Amino acid sequence: MTSFVVLLLAYILSQFFRAFLAVISGDLTRDLGLDQGQLGSLQAAWLVAFALSQFPVGYALDRIGPRRTLAGFLLVAVAGTVIFGLSQNYVTALTALALIGIGCSPILMSGFYLAARLYSPRHFATMSSLLIGFGSVGDPLSGAPLAYFLAAYGWRATVFGLAGIVALTALLVILLLKDPPPLPDTPQRHVSLLEGIRQILVKRPLWLIFPFTFVSYGVTISTRGLWIAPYLQTVHGFDLAATSYAAMAMGGFIALGALLVLPLYRRIGAKITVVGCGVIVVLACLVLALWGQESPRLAVGLFLVIGLFGVTYAVVMAHARAFMSPLEIGRGVTFMNFVFMGGAGVMQWLSGRLVNTLDRHGYEPQTTFGWLFVFMGVALAATLAVYAASPSESKAAAPAVR
Repeated sequence: MTSFVVLLLAYILSQFFRAFLAVISGDLTRDLGLDQGQLGSLQAAWLVAFALSQFPVGYALDRIGPRRTLAGFLLVAVAGTVIFGLSQNYVTALTALALIGIGCSPILMSGFYLAARLYSPRHFATMSSLLIGFGSVGDPLSGAPLAYFLAAYGWRATVFGLAGIVALTALLVILLLKDPPPLPDTPQRHVSLLEGIRQILVKRPLWLIFPFTFVSYGVTISTRGLWIAPYLQTVHGFDLAATSYAAMAMGGFIALGALLVLPLYRRIGAKITVVGCGVIVVLACLVLALWGQESPRLAVGLFLVIGLFGVTYAVVMAHARAFMSPLEIGRGVTFMNFVFMGGAGVMQWLSGRLVNTLDRHGYEPQTTFGWLFVFMGVALAATLAVYAASPSESKAAAPAVR
């Protein structure tokens, strides 16, 4: 339980950092002179750095365990947060966000690794969803509470305070996090980093899961972490306070959705749960594109729907986990996380370029964001169709080490 609480505190920070740019974007635009495309690149830098770090993270989890892996990476996040608070230009801020992304990269995977080592595949989804659901409180904390501190102390002082919190979390990890019992010493345990990745890539059932993994989380995190604030401010005239409350509400619904998928998963299985939730998000994106500008209440309601049904992360991960042996868990779940976060980074970058291009051609904000949500809905629908053809997790036999 102590290890779960420590991981939960760390994951709250990770969720906070992946969403806080939506509220702080106005300060960065003013003080650093950033445009919408550069803001999108900042968020993409966090996600891409996070994603690329999954390869060494998976290798480290399998070789040295979660305690030393997580503590070391969190120190990188401390450095990145301090640099971000000192940044005076786009390049420095970009570098800082990449370092924070690297530092946060092993947090959730350390929890997944412990859950996968200690529980069966079905209970893995339960523990993972609990971690994601309760840890997602970091998302709403990056809404109205962050806006309060920005107004009271300024964004730089707030960021320096965050650096202190990250440093304290690293200390708690060193003192309190417990590694699982060691695995048997076999040749497969000592495979190289590249060979470990190859072992995951050759698993054909995962090929049909990868495309949806690449797109699905990117749609939700791009909407919550980057576009909800500019959309509500430019299309519906929301001020900072109203925007921050809407962002906080969407973050709360993301946390709630991560918990509500559990009873669905237990009753009907991973694939049907993911497909059902995915269809709802596709429809919400398309309705937002076509009619969201007509009513601020409708728009906010659709953002909440996307948050509630858009994070099937743990269920997709459990589906993929069922095709992995115990010795492949570290590299397997981190490779899946690489696909999740790499796709999210690409979605951030593409969405930023799309919005910038439409802005340069003189389109009104409602038209620009309409095309943005059409793009997201169509991309999600296409990959969901591929995912629907994947084999059921019930056909896999991958018992966990207890």
